[in-house]
Amino acid sequence: MIITVVYVLTGIVFTAAAVFGVVQVVRGPSILDRVIGSDVLLTTLMLVCGAEMVINGHTQTIPIMVVLAATAAFSTVAVARYVSRQDHPEVKE
Repeated sequence: MIITVVYVLTGIVFTAAAVFGVVQVVRGPSILDRVIGSDVLLTTLMLVCGAEMVINGHTQTIPIMVVLAATAAFSTVAVARYVSRQDHPEVKE
């Protein structure tokens, strides 16, 4: 009984985080705001995978979590490089 309440509350918190991430991506207004929103979405998805592993007692979704973490890291770095080039247009490689 009590564990069911914990599962439901966890689902509500994850859903709220995902909704807030989507709102941040849609509303913006800058590209950095959208990146933060997408990072929130990816992090929430990783947390959902982790919670699912704990609930079902397995470790089969760890590769999915690794891919999500790599995607979040690489996309954040790519956007940071893009924004830094926008700030300094005279820099060339």
